[in-house]
Amino acid sequence: MQKITTFLWFDDQAEEAAAFYTSLFPNSRITQLTRYGEAGPGAAGSVMTVEFELAGRAYVALNGGPEFHFTEAVSLQVECDDQQEVDELWAKLTADGGQGGPCGWLKDRFGLSWQITPRVLLDLIGDPDRAKADRVMATMMRMQKIEIQPLLDAAKG
Repeated sequence: MQKITTFLWFDDQAEEAAAFYTSLFPNSRITQLTRYGEAGPGAAGSVMTVEFELAGRAYVALNGGPEFHFTEAVSLQVECDDQQEVDELWAKLTADGGQGGPCGWLKDRFGLSWQITPRVLLDLIGDPDRAKADRVMATMMRMQKIEIQPLLDAAKG
């Protein structure tokens, strides 16, 4: 059982966001909805929380109102196997009002930050050859969506 769960605060789009996120990843599903009662603070019968799993990991989305918003200080990182996976996730997460950012970061249409990271990037910047890792890092720092081939070229020198 997962002891710590990421809790995400939305204005009133928790159910829509959870449905969108679970459509992106295998082994993902909405597991439970809870609704506000007469005591509020949301309208009685409206969705309060949505429990869901992304790739088997539990999350909770709350319709908490407009008081709080996401910032880049918290993001969800997705390790991708190849360029096709990077491209597909980037396109889906930036669609309908999402925005690309630097170094593989983006904000989806709900304002949640994501890092779409090819696994090879993590391997290359962790390489014990610091000159190689530094070339890769410098190349990555000039990108928005991460492109694997320029990283591999930088690693070769």
